[in-house]
Amino acid sequence: MMKRRLMMVERIMYVDSKTPLNCVFTAKISGELPEGHFKNALVKIQQKHPLLRASIDEKSERYPLFVEDREIAPIPVRIVERHTDEDWLRESETEWFSLFNEEKKPLARLVWVRGKDVSEILWVMPHCISDGTTGVTLMRELFDLLDDPSLELKPYYAFNSVNDFLPTDFDTKNKKYKAKLYLLFARAFFLLQRKSKNRNTGKNYALHRKLDPVTTSLITEKCKANGISVHAILCAAFMQAFQEIKGKKAKGKVISPVDVRHFIPEIKQDHLFAFAPTVDLAIKKGSSDLLNNARQIKTDLVQKIETMEARELLWMGEQMHPIVDRMIAMLKSSNGGHDVTLSNMGKINIPDDYKNFKIETIFSPTVAFPWLNSNTLVATTYNQQMDFTFMSNENFLPKEEAIKIKDKAIELMTTSL
Repeated sequence: MMKRRLMMVERIMYVDSKTPLNCVFTAKISGELPEGHFKNALVKIQQKHPLLRASIDEKSERYPLFVEDREIAPIPVRIVERHTDEDWLRESETEWFSLFNEEKKPLARLVWVRGKDVSEILWVMPHCISDGTTGVTLMRELFDLLDDPSLELKPYYAFNSVNDFLPTDFDTKNKKYKAKLYLLFARAFFLLQRKSKNRNTGKNYALHRKLDPVTTSLITEKCKANGISVHAILCAAFMQAFQEIKGKKAKGKVISPVDVRHFIPEIKQDHLFAFAPTVDLAIKKGSSDLLNNARQIKTDLVQKIETMEARELLWMGEQMHPIVDRMIAMLKSSNGGHDVTLSNMGKINIPDDYKNFKIETIFSPTVAFPWLNSNTLVATTYNQQMDFTFMSNENFLPKEEAIKIKDKAIELMTTSL
Protein backbone atom coordinates (compact mmCIF):
# COMPACT_ATOMS: atom_id res chain seq x y z
CA MET A 1 0.00 0.00 0.00
CA MET A 2 1.45 3.34 -1.05
CA LYS A 3 1.87 6.01 1.58
CA ARG A 4 4.47 8.62 0.76
CA ARG A 5 5.04 12.33 1.10
CA LEU A 6 4.46 14.45 -1.99
CA MET A 7 7.79 15.41 -3.53
CA MET A 8 8.72 19.07 -3.41
CA VAL A 9 7.70 19.68 -7.03
CA GLU A 10 4.45 17.74 -6.48
CA ARG A 11 3.67 20.00 -3.54
CA ILE A 12 4.17 23.08 -5.71
CA MET A 13 1.84 21.67 -8.37
CA TYR A 14 -0.66 20.61 -5.69
CA VAL A 15 -0.59 24.14 -4.18
CA ASP A 16 -3.16 23.31 -1.47
CA SER A 17 -6.55 21.66 -0.99
CA LYS A 18 -8.44 24.85 -1.95
CA THR A 19 -6.54 25.73 -5.14
CA PRO A 20 -7.29 23.74 -8.31
CA LEU A 21 -4.41 23.13 -10.72
CA ASN A 22 -5.61 20.59 -13.26
CA CYS A 23 -4.29 19.32 -16.59
CA VAL A 24 -6.80 18.45 -19.31
CA PHE A 25 -5.92 16.12 -22.21
CA THR A 26 -8.39 15.93 -25.11
CA ALA A 27 -8.86 13.72 -28.18
CA LYS A 28 -11.49 13.88 -30.93
CA ILE A 29 -12.98 10.55 -32.06
CA SER A 30 -15.31 9.46 -34.84
CA GLY A 31 -17.22 6.20 -34.62
CA GLU A 32 -19.20 4.35 -31.99
CA LEU A 33 -18.03 4.29 -28.38
CA PRO A 34 -20.09 1.78 -26.36
CA GLU A 35 -20.85 3.35 -22.98
CA GLY A 36 -20.48 -0.01 -21.24
CA HIS A 37 -16.86 -0.33 -22.37
CA PHE A 38 -15.83 2.77 -20.42
CA LYS A 39 -16.39 1.16 -17.04
CA ASN A 40 -14.25 -1.87 -17.91
CA ALA A 41 -11.47 0.30 -19.36
CA LEU A 42 -11.31 2.68 -16.41
CA VAL A 43 -11.29 -0.15 -13.87
CA LYS A 44 -8.26 -1.72 -15.56
CA ILE A 45 -6.46 1.62 -15.86
CA GLN A 46 -7.10 2.36 -12.18
CA GLN A 47 -5.82 -1.09 -11.20
CA LYS A 48 -2.58 -0.45 -13.08
CA HIS A 49 -1.64 3.00 -11.73
CA PRO A 50 -1.16 3.39 -7.94
CA LEU A 51 -1.73 7.17 -8.01
CA LEU A 52 -5.23 6.59 -9.42
CA ARG A 53 -6.06 4.62 -6.26
CA ALA A 54 -4.75 7.32 -3.93
CA SER A 55 -6.01 10.45 -2.24
CA ILE A 56 -4.07 13.35 -0.70
CA ASP A 57 -3.92 13.50 3.09
CA GLU A 58 -3.08 16.97 4.44
CA LYS A 59 -3.84 16.27 8.09
CA SER A 60 -1.84 13.29 9.30
CA GLU A 61 1.65 14.78 9.00
CA ARG A 62 3.39 18.11 8.58
CA TYR A 63 3.49 17.76 4.80
CA PRO A 64 0.79 16.27 2.52
CA LEU A 65 0.87 12.57 1.67
CA PHE A 66 -0.31 10.32 -1.15
CA VAL A 67 -2.24 7.53 0.56
CA GLU A 68 -3.53 4.52 -1.35
CA ASP A 69 -7.12 3.62 -0.48
CA ARG A 70 -8.56 0.14 -1.04
CA GLU A 71 -12.08 1.63 -0.98
CA ILE A 72 -11.41 4.36 -3.54
CA ALA A 73 -14.32 5.03 -5.92
CA PRO A 74 -14.05 4.21 -9.63
CA ILE A 75 -12.85 6.92 -12.02
CA PRO A 76 -16.03 8.88 -12.85
CA VAL A 77 -17.28 9.76 -16.34
CA ARG A 78 -19.29 12.93 -16.92
CA ILE A 79 -21.26 12.90 -20.18
CA VAL A 80 -22.32 16.12 -21.92
CA GLU A 81 -24.06 16.40 -25.25
CA ARG A 82 -21.97 17.80 -28.10
CA HIS A 83 -23.31 20.81 -30.01
CA THR A 84 -20.24 22.51 -31.56
CA ASP A 85 -16.59 21.85 -32.37
CA GLU A 86 -15.62 24.22 -29.54
CA ASP A 87 -17.47 22.39 -26.74
CA TRP A 88 -14.30 20.53 -25.74
CA LEU A 89 -12.48 23.79 -25.05
CA ARG A 90 -15.32 25.14 -22.91
CA GLU A 91 -15.47 21.88 -20.95
CA SER A 92 -11.70 21.99 -20.56
CA GLU A 93 -11.89 25.47 -19.04
CA THR A 94 -14.68 24.32 -16.72
CA GLU A 95 -12.55 21.42 -15.50
CA TRP A 96 -9.61 23.69 -14.65
CA PHE A 97 -11.44 24.83 -11.54
CA SER A 98 -13.03 21.60 -10.28
CA LEU A 99 -11.20 20.44 -7.17
CA PHE A 100 -10.16 16.86 -6.44
CA ASN A 101 -11.03 17.07 -2.75
CA GLU A 102 -13.87 14.60 -2.17
CA GLU A 103 -13.24 11.67 0.14
CA LYS A 104 -12.89 8.25 -1.50
CA LYS A 105 -12.76 9.86 -4.97
CA PRO A 106 -9.76 9.25 -7.28
CA LEU A 107 -7.36 11.88 -8.61
CA ALA A 108 -8.73 11.63 -12.16
CA ARG A 109 -11.99 11.91 -14.03
CA LEU A 110 -13.22 11.67 -17.60
CA VAL A 111 -15.48 13.99 -19.58
CA TRP A 112 -17.22 12.57 -22.66
CA VAL A 113 -18.47 15.30 -25.01
CA ARG A 114 -20.79 12.95 -26.84
CA GLY A 115 -22.07 13.58 -30.35
CA LYS A 116 -23.89 11.39 -32.85
CA ASP A 117 -20.88 10.69 -35.06
CA VAL A 118 -18.07 12.60 -33.35
CA SER A 119 -17.04 12.86 -29.69
CA GLU A 120 -14.28 14.38 -27.61
CA ILE A 121 -12.80 12.56 -24.64
CA LEU A 122 -11.17 14.64 -21.89
CA TRP A 123 -8.86 13.20 -19.24
CA VAL A 124 -8.68 15.52 -16.22
CA MET A 125 -6.03 15.15 -13.51
CA PRO A 126 -4.38 17.36 -10.91
CA HIS A 127 -0.97 18.49 -12.14
CA CYS A 128 0.67 17.00 -9.04
CA ILE A 129 0.26 13.48 -10.52
CA SER A 130 0.51 14.27 -14.21
CA ASP A 131 2.95 15.49 -16.82
CA GLY A 132 2.45 15.45 -20.59
CA THR A 133 3.64 11.86 -20.97
CA THR A 134 1.10 10.79 -18.33
CA GLY A 135 -1.75 12.23 -20.39
CA VAL A 136 -0.59 10.45 -23.54
CA THR A 137 -0.26 7.16 -21.64
CA LEU A 138 -3.76 7.30 -20.17
CA MET A 139 -5.31 8.32 -23.47
CA ARG A 140 -3.60 5.46 -25.32
CA GLU A 141 -4.58 2.91 -22.66
CA LEU A 142 -8.19 4.10 -22.74
CA PHE A 143 -8.44 3.76 -26.52
CA ASP A 144 -6.77 0.34 -26.50
CA LEU A 145 -9.28 -0.92 -23.93
CA LEU A 146 -12.31 0.68 -25.57
CA ASP A 147 -11.33 -1.09 -28.78
CA ASP A 148 -10.40 -4.40 -27.12
CA PRO A 149 -12.02 -4.86 -23.68
CA SER A 150 -10.16 -8.17 -23.17
CA LEU A 151 -6.79 -6.41 -23.08
CA GLU A 152 -4.90 -6.64 -19.77
CA LEU A 153 -2.64 -3.93 -18.33
CA LYS A 154 0.36 -4.75 -16.16
CA PRO A 155 0.31 -3.02 -12.74
CA TYR A 156 3.50 -1.57 -11.26
CA TYR A 157 4.67 -0.73 -7.77
CA ALA A 158 4.78 2.87 -6.59
CA PHE A 159 8.13 4.22 -5.41
CA ASN A 160 8.47 5.05 -1.72
CA SER A 161 10.68 8.15 -1.96
CA VAL A 162 13.18 9.82 -4.29
CA ASN A 163 15.85 7.68 -2.59
CA ASP A 164 14.59 4.82 -4.76
CA PHE A 165 16.12 6.63 -7.75
CA LEU A 166 19.54 7.34 -6.25
CA PRO A 167 22.63 5.40 -7.41
CA THR A 168 24.54 3.37 -4.83
CA ASP A 169 27.49 5.78 -5.00
CA PHE A 170 25.37 8.89 -4.34
CA ASP A 171 27.36 11.01 -1.86
CA THR A 172 24.55 11.85 0.56
CA LYS A 173 26.87 13.29 3.21
CA ASN A 174 28.39 15.99 1.00
CA LYS A 175 25.10 16.62 -0.75
CA LYS A 176 23.39 17.26 2.60
CA TYR A 177 25.94 19.95 3.38
CA LYS A 178 25.28 21.54 -0.01
CA ALA A 179 21.51 21.29 0.52
CA LYS A 180 21.75 22.99 3.91
CA LEU A 181 23.61 25.90 2.33
CA TYR A 182 21.01 26.19 -0.43
CA LEU A 183 18.21 26.12 2.14
CA LEU A 184 19.96 28.78 4.22
CA PHE A 185 20.43 31.04 1.20
CA ALA A 186 16.83 30.45 0.09
CA ARG A 187 15.47 31.39 3.51
CA ALA A 188 17.60 34.54 3.52
CA PHE A 189 16.36 35.38 0.01
CA PHE A 190 12.71 35.06 1.02
CA LEU A 191 13.26 37.09 4.19
CA LEU A 192 14.68 39.94 2.09
CA GLN A 193 11.78 39.86 -0.35
CA ARG A 194 9.00 42.33 0.21
CA LYS A 195 5.65 40.66 0.48
CA SER A 196 3.71 41.45 -2.65
CA LYS A 197 -0.06 41.74 -2.82
CA ASN A 198 -0.03 41.21 -6.59
CA ARG A 199 -2.38 38.45 -7.68
CA ASN A 200 -4.10 37.43 -10.88
CA THR A 201 -7.68 38.58 -10.49
CA GLY A 202 -8.68 38.22 -14.14
CA LYS A 203 -10.14 35.33 -16.11
CA ASN A 204 -7.98 32.45 -17.27
CA TYR A 205 -8.28 31.62 -20.95
CA ALA A 206 -6.93 29.21 -23.57
CA LEU A 207 -6.25 29.91 -27.24
CA HIS A 208 -6.11 27.01 -29.65
CA ARG A 209 -4.61 26.70 -33.14
CA LYS A 210 -4.03 23.65 -35.32
CA LEU A 211 -1.84 23.84 -38.42
CA ASP A 212 -2.71 21.84 -41.52
CA PRO A 213 -0.40 19.01 -42.69
CA VAL A 214 1.12 21.10 -45.50
CA THR A 215 2.12 23.95 -43.15
CA THR A 216 3.37 21.50 -40.53
CA SER A 217 5.49 19.71 -43.12
CA LEU A 218 6.86 23.04 -44.36
CA ILE A 219 8.06 23.94 -40.86
CA THR A 220 9.59 20.54 -40.07
CA GLU A 221 11.35 20.20 -43.45
CA LYS A 222 12.82 23.70 -43.23
CA CYS A 223 14.02 22.95 -39.71
CA LYS A 224 15.81 19.84 -40.99
CA ALA A 225 17.32 21.75 -43.91
CA ASN A 226 18.69 24.41 -41.55
CA GLY A 227 19.96 21.99 -38.89
CA ILE A 228 17.63 23.20 -36.16
CA SER A 229 14.97 21.46 -34.09
CA VAL A 230 11.26 22.21 -34.08
CA HIS A 231 11.54 22.95 -30.36
CA ALA A 232 14.26 25.54 -31.04
CA ILE A 233 12.21 27.31 -33.71
CA LEU A 234 9.16 27.33 -31.42
CA CYS A 235 11.16 28.98 -28.64
CA ALA A 236 12.79 31.50 -30.98
CA ALA A 237 9.52 32.40 -32.74
CA PHE A 238 7.53 32.93 -29.55
CA MET A 239 10.26 34.96 -27.86
CA GLN A 240 10.54 37.16 -30.97
CA ALA A 241 6.76 37.49 -31.08
CA PHE A 242 6.74 38.63 -27.46
CA GLN A 243 9.40 41.22 -28.32
CA GLU A 244 7.42 42.56 -31.28
CA ILE A 245 4.11 42.75 -29.40
CA LYS A 246 5.27 43.60 -25.85
CA GLY A 247 8.31 45.71 -26.75
CA LYS A 248 10.53 46.56 -23.78
CA LYS A 249 8.30 44.55 -21.45
CA ALA A 250 9.38 41.30 -23.16
CA LYS A 251 11.90 39.24 -21.20
CA GLY A 252 13.54 37.29 -24.05
CA LYS A 253 13.44 34.05 -22.06
CA VAL A 254 11.37 30.86 -22.00
CA ILE A 255 11.20 28.11 -19.39
CA SER A 256 11.16 24.71 -21.06
CA PRO A 257 10.21 21.47 -19.21
CA VAL A 258 12.06 18.26 -20.11
CA ASP A 259 10.66 14.74 -19.67
CA VAL A 260 12.41 13.29 -16.61
CA ARG A 261 12.14 9.79 -18.10
CA HIS A 262 15.07 10.68 -20.38
CA PHE A 263 17.32 10.80 -17.31
CA ILE A 264 15.78 8.26 -14.93
CA PRO A 265 14.90 5.06 -16.82
CA GLU A 266 13.35 3.51 -13.70
CA ILE A 267 10.43 5.87 -14.34
CA LYS A 268 8.89 4.08 -17.30
CA GLN A 269 7.15 5.74 -20.23
CA ASP A 270 3.80 4.36 -19.04
CA HIS A 271 4.21 5.36 -15.37
CA LEU A 272 2.36 8.33 -13.91
CA PHE A 273 4.82 10.99 -12.78
CA ALA A 274 4.66 14.76 -12.36
CA PHE A 275 8.24 16.02 -12.07
CA ALA A 276 9.67 17.67 -15.20
CA PRO A 277 13.04 19.40 -14.75
CA THR A 278 13.23 22.71 -16.61
CA VAL A 279 15.83 24.65 -18.56
CA ASP A 280 15.93 28.39 -19.22
CA LEU A 281 16.46 29.39 -22.85
CA ALA A 282 17.03 32.97 -23.98
CA ILE A 283 17.68 35.21 -26.97
CA LYS A 284 19.40 38.58 -27.07
CA LYS A 285 16.98 41.46 -26.59
CA GLY A 286 16.15 43.04 -29.92
CA SER A 287 17.51 40.13 -31.93
CA SER A 288 15.29 39.37 -34.92
CA ASP A 289 17.35 36.76 -36.79
CA LEU A 290 15.05 33.79 -36.27
CA LEU A 291 17.41 31.15 -37.66
CA ASN A 292 20.44 32.31 -35.68
CA ASN A 293 18.33 32.53 -32.52
CA ALA A 294 17.02 29.00 -33.10
CA ARG A 295 20.54 27.64 -33.66
CA GLN A 296 21.73 29.24 -30.43
CA ILE A 297 18.74 27.87 -28.54
CA LYS A 298 19.36 24.36 -29.88
CA THR A 299 23.02 24.52 -28.79
CA ASP A 300 22.10 25.84 -25.33
CA LEU A 301 19.39 23.21 -24.87
CA VAL A 302 21.70 20.32 -25.79
CA GLN A 303 24.40 21.59 -23.40
CA LYS A 304 21.97 22.06 -20.52
CA ILE A 305 20.37 18.65 -20.99
CA GLU A 306 23.80 16.97 -21.14
CA THR A 307 24.80 18.50 -17.81
CA MET A 308 21.44 18.01 -16.07
CA GLU A 309 21.56 15.87 -12.93
CA ALA A 310 17.92 14.87 -12.63
CA ARG A 311 18.42 12.43 -9.74
CA GLU A 312 20.27 15.06 -7.73
CA LEU A 313 17.58 17.64 -8.55
CA LEU A 314 14.93 15.29 -7.21
CA TRP A 315 16.90 14.60 -4.04
CA MET A 316 17.84 18.26 -3.53
CA GLY A 317 14.22 19.27 -3.87
CA GLU A 318 13.33 17.03 -0.95
CA GLN A 319 15.58 19.11 1.29
CA MET A 320 13.58 22.23 0.39
CA HIS A 321 10.24 21.25 1.92
CA PRO A 322 10.46 23.90 4.69
CA ILE A 323 10.27 26.71 2.10
CA VAL A 324 7.72 25.29 -0.37
CA ASP A 325 4.94 27.56 0.93
CA ARG A 326 7.18 30.58 0.31
CA MET A 327 7.97 29.33 -3.20
CA ILE A 328 4.25 29.05 -3.95
CA ALA A 329 3.59 32.53 -2.53
CA MET A 330 6.32 33.96 -4.75
CA LEU A 331 4.92 32.24 -7.86
CA LYS A 332 1.49 33.71 -7.08
CA SER A 333 2.86 37.26 -6.73
CA SER A 334 5.94 37.55 -8.97
CA ASN A 335 6.05 38.62 -12.63
CA GLY A 336 8.90 36.18 -13.17
CA GLY A 337 11.83 36.65 -15.53
CA HIS A 338 10.40 34.78 -18.53
CA ASP A 339 7.90 35.39 -21.30
CA VAL A 340 6.32 31.94 -21.33
CA THR A 341 6.65 28.37 -20.10
CA LEU A 342 6.93 26.43 -23.36
CA SER A 343 6.35 22.68 -23.42
CA ASN A 344 6.80 20.93 -26.75
CA MET A 345 5.56 17.35 -26.40
CA GLY A 346 6.51 16.48 -29.99
CA LYS A 347 4.81 13.69 -31.92
CA ILE A 348 2.04 11.94 -29.99
CA ASN A 349 2.51 8.18 -30.07
CA ILE A 350 -1.12 7.02 -30.33
CA PRO A 351 -2.56 5.10 -33.30
CA ASP A 352 -5.24 6.90 -35.28
CA ASP A 353 -7.15 3.92 -36.69
CA TYR A 354 -8.82 1.39 -34.38
CA LYS A 355 -11.23 -1.42 -35.27
CA ASN A 356 -14.31 0.36 -33.96
CA PHE A 357 -13.43 4.05 -34.15
CA LYS A 358 -10.93 6.54 -35.50
CA ILE A 359 -8.92 9.21 -33.71
CA GLU A 360 -9.60 12.36 -35.72
CA THR A 361 -7.10 14.47 -33.83
CA ILE A 362 -5.50 15.12 -30.45
CA PHE A 363 -5.43 18.59 -28.93
CA SER A 364 -2.53 19.95 -26.94
CA PRO A 365 -3.22 19.81 -23.18
CA THR A 366 -4.66 22.83 -21.38
CA VAL A 367 -3.90 24.06 -17.87
CA ALA A 368 -4.62 27.20 -15.82
CA PHE A 369 -1.77 28.03 -13.48
CA PRO A 370 -2.64 30.11 -10.40
CA TRP A 371 0.68 31.96 -10.72
CA LEU A 372 0.87 35.66 -11.52
CA ASN A 373 2.89 34.84 -14.65
CA SER A 374 0.61 32.12 -15.99
CA ASN A 375 1.78 32.33 -19.63
CA THR A 376 1.94 28.74 -20.88
CA LEU A 377 2.33 27.31 -24.37
CA VAL A 378 1.94 23.60 -25.13
CA ALA A 379 2.71 22.20 -28.59
CA THR A 380 2.05 18.70 -29.95
CA THR A 381 2.04 17.02 -33.35
CA TYR A 382 -0.43 14.32 -34.35
CA ASN A 383 -1.36 13.02 -37.82
CA GLN A 384 1.15 15.44 -39.39
CA GLN A 385 -0.59 18.41 -37.77
CA MET A 386 1.13 20.72 -35.31
CA ASP A 387 -1.20 21.91 -32.56
CA PHE A 388 -0.89 24.73 -30.01
CA THR A 389 -2.65 25.76 -26.83
CA PHE A 390 -1.65 29.12 -25.35
CA MET A 391 -2.94 29.83 -21.83
CA SER A 392 -2.76 32.87 -19.59
CA ASN A 393 -4.80 35.24 -17.43
CA GLU A 394 -6.51 38.44 -18.62
CA ASN A 395 -5.03 40.30 -15.68
CA PHE A 396 -1.43 39.40 -16.63
CA LEU A 397 -1.63 39.13 -20.44
CA PRO A 398 -4.80 40.49 -22.07
CA LYS A 399 -6.34 37.96 -24.43
CA GLU A 400 -6.09 40.32 -27.41
CA GLU A 401 -2.33 40.61 -26.89
CA ALA A 402 -2.00 36.85 -26.55
CA ILE A 403 -3.81 36.35 -29.88
CA LYS A 404 -1.37 38.76 -31.56
CA ILE A 405 1.63 36.96 -30.02
CA LYS A 406 0.36 33.52 -31.08
CA ASP A 407 -0.41 34.67 -34.63
CA LYS A 408 2.92 36.50 -34.99
CA ALA A 409 4.90 33.46 -33.79
CA ILE A 410 3.17 31.17 -36.28
CA GLU A 411 3.69 33.74 -39.04
CA LEU A 412 7.42 33.85 -38.22
CA MET A 413 7.70 30.06 -38.38
CA THR A 414 5.90 29.82 -41.69
CA THR A 415 7.42 32.81 -43.53
CA SER A 416 10.90 33.42 -42.07
CA LEU A 417 12.48 29.99 -42.50
